Order: sequence, then structure tokens, then C-alpha cells
Amino acid sequence: MPAAVFIVRATVADPASRAAFDKWYETEHLPDAVKSFGAKKAWRFWSASDPAVHQAMYQFDDQASLERATGGDDMKRLIADFNRDWPSVTRTRETLLLAQEVVG
Repeated sequence: MPAAVFIVRATVADPASRAAFDKWYETEHLPDAVKSFGAKKAWRFWSASDPAVHQAMYQFDDQASLERATGGDDMKRLIADFNRDWPSVTRTRETLLLAQEVVG
């Protein structure tokens, strides 16, 4: 089974909110999500080409692990927490399955 990655892409349209959002994601949301999901690893990025775009990526051993993690009550709670704290921030979610890995 190939590794799977769950991606959450958020758009923080208000430039004045980005620092607070970044701090919240760093100190509260990402640690909570990693623990709740049982993810192997997680990364966060701010887009260099569009400063409003933030992406978080969570790595899982396989698609089944990802689906278990994102299909339960913890996911519902994480979404509710996000909506409560950042109601104006829109987001999308995507699942990727590893097709190839090259290490240089």
C-alpha cells in the first residue's frame, strides 16, 4: 500500500489575521491534529506566490490509515474547532497517494 497524504489548504484572506492564524495553527491546531489523527508526520507551508494560502500536510502509512483518521469523531471535532476559531477562513481538503519517490 502506498503512503497517503492528507492536505488542508486554507485561504486567510485578511492580511491582519495571518500572524494570529499562524500562531494558532503552530501551537494548537497542528499538534492536536497530529495527535488525534495518529499521523506519522506533518508539515505546514505558507505559499510564496500567494501570501493568503496556507497548507498543512499529514502523512500516513496508507490510504486506510488516512481514512480511519479523517473519518471519525476527531475529524468532526477538529473541523468544529477550526470553524469556531476561524469562521472567515475558507479551506479545501485533498487526499494524495504516493505514486513515486525519488531520493537524490
